[in-house]
Amino acid sequence: MKRRNVLAGLGALITGGCTKIGQTEWFGDVVDGAEKLSRGAHRMLGARPTMAREFTVADISPYFRGNGNTEIDTDTYRAQLASGFPDWRLEVRGLVDRPLSLSLEQIRALPQRTQITRHDCVEGWSAIGQWTGPRLSTILGQAGLKPQAKFAVFRCADSFGKAPYYESCDLDDALHPQTLIAHQLNGEPLPERNGAPLRLRIERQLGYKHAKYLTAIELVDSLDGIEGGGGGYWEDRGYQWYAGV
Repeated sequence: MKRRNVLAGLGALITGGCTKIGQTEWFGDVVDGAEKLSRGAHRMLGARPTMAREFTVADISPYFRGNGNTEIDTDTYRAQLASGFPDWRLEVRGLVDRPLSLSLEQIRALPQRTQITRHDCVEGWSAIGQWTGPRLSTILGQAGLKPQAKFAVFRCADSFGKAPYYESCDLDDALHPQTLIAHQLNGEPLPERNGAPLRLRIERQLGYKHAKYLTAIELVDSLDGIEGGGGGYWEDRGYQWYAGV
């Protein structure tokens, strides 16, 4: 039986992806400890990145389900979806030397990476898919990182009620060779349920870190003061910021 992050093992205690992780004091202590243990294990090799396992085409799941938000019911998004996202832009801003505003055509023109990896959800399910897109490190290299930059914050077009969805990671994960801005799943443009037209693939972490419907990447020196200050929509509501698998 393959080892997984303690968070995944606790998935059975969670009633759904939109349910807050258990609020008891002992539960918080256990999950906090798991986060520190997992993050420390991933950092043990120092400058040498640990790689998520990659699979073969034969391993791809017959259906890759959506989770969390699976559609955006706004006139703007529906019009973009119907026309193939001709005006969608990915902004790169914040602590960068050269702010960017990239179209899908420009993103597709960058050097591409294709990888087949397993998506692990905090609810306990997994699926294997083939993802294609440029490495995030390629995009950040074009923008140029200022020395103060420590975190990448991912802004999304979807929301829960009035609260916008967002996520973040440190530069170790942002520059990891398997971290992609994906525009294809299994050789086809991303379906709406999986985050069309762009989503983050941060393969060493659980599914809620893989932000969908990406509109912007913001480089910052601190997560304090950004939305709820936890580093992500679910983190602001009790989930752990580092969710390694």
